[in-house]
Amino acid sequence: MSRDAREVVVVIGSGSIGLAIARRVGAGRTVLLADYSDKAAQATAERLRGEGHDVTIRVTDVSDRDAVEALADASAALGPVTQVVHTAGVSPTQASVERILRVDLVGTAMVLDAFARVVAPGGAGIVIASMAGHRESPYAPEIEHALATTDTASLLELPFLQPDQVGSTVHAYALSKRANSLRVQTAAVAWGRRGARVNAVSPGVIVTPLARDELSGPRKEWFEQVRKASAAGRFGTPDEVADAAAFLLGRQAGFITGADLLMDGGVTAALRTGELTIP
Repeated sequence: MSRDAREVVVVIGSGSIGLAIARRVGAGRTVLLADYSDKAAQATAERLRGEGHDVTIRVTDVSDRDAVEALADASAALGPVTQVVHTAGVSPTQASVERILRVDLVGTAMVLDAFARVVAPGGAGIVIASMAGHRESPYAPEIEHALATTDTASLLELPFLQPDQVGSTVHAYALSKRANSLRVQTAAVAWGRRGARVNAVSPGVIVTPLARDELSGPRKEWFEQVRKASAAGRFGTPDEVADAAAFLLGRQAGFITGADLLMDGGVTAALRTGELTIP
């Protein structure tokens, strides 16, 4: 690694939110864009390069431990890893219970573990979770404790994470996103040993291609109720998530770590007060 190497921003997931955050924080840094799909990564990289960003691509399956560890090592080889942005995931309409648990739950845990080894002092990370993690929580204390502290390699052995116990993909997604928040909280200790911070952002419905799959899927009527019942009266945009992420990644948030910022336009509030119900 060159002594004058640029700072490295790792963006995992090349979708709309990953693109918006990369635009917000990538200027003057090397952006390492990781995605399961080479085609998707290439398309996002070309957009960023066309706007003046320095972008490197690495195809990565976040459900594969070896691939995640290799991504962390490749990131550190480029320069000091000062920002890590994990946006990759699958939704209840897109995937099976098993796939959601492997990608959204275990994949996130592996990313947190791997980058705790290589993040630079003064660095910061962000995990994009979801308001779904707040919808059914808190779970029983023993479930919350297990999600937060079980060794990553043993997570899928937990009895309550067996597919026949989880049941639906909607519940698998909510469990996974609650686990993201809890894992960030515990990972903050390991990241802190390197002088780094890590937080989560839990967006509500953000208009992206992934969200459009949900909005046009079997729960589309409920999502329309969500929009109407929320205090904001609308869905969010990737740029709004990027603004929140940039704050948490920046110096102004230097005293914030292990936190989860809920930004859902008031949907969870409507659920708590009974103005909106879960189908």
